[in-house]
Amino acid sequence: MGPVNWLAVGLATVLGVALGLVWNGMPFRDGRSIAPRPAKRVMNLLSVVFACFLAAAMFGHAFARIGAETLAVKPWLYFMQTGGIALAFVMPSLWLTHTRLRTESDRRALDCLFWLVTYLAMGTVFWLLG
Repeated sequence: MGPVNWLAVGLATVLGVALGLVWNGMPFRDGRSIAPRPAKRVMNLLSVVFACFLAAAMFGHAFARIGAETLAVKPWLYFMQTGGIALAFVMPSLWLTHTRLRTESDRRALDCLFWLVTYLAMGTVFWLLG
């Protein structure tokens, strides 16, 4: 197992959070707040950062486990790993949660698509910094 690329983990985390802000709209742009109190807004943002960091760290560990030599020969593994996790685990669990909460189907689809795009973007960061 090779070393984890912590630079890629950090940049993938930042990219994931930035994509979330762009995808869901910048907070406070239309006067609405993410949460009623500022302390709650900070906790929500920290939760998002932690979730993106956890995913990026998991990808970093997986890519270190696969090894730089294998990834150099088979670069599509970056996208198979990240996209596969999104398709096999994240999207179904998110879809089921939204279904239980009776969220509109277009919102469900957009949220699922967001995580697929975000995870593939994280895979791109690892591929570029590989």
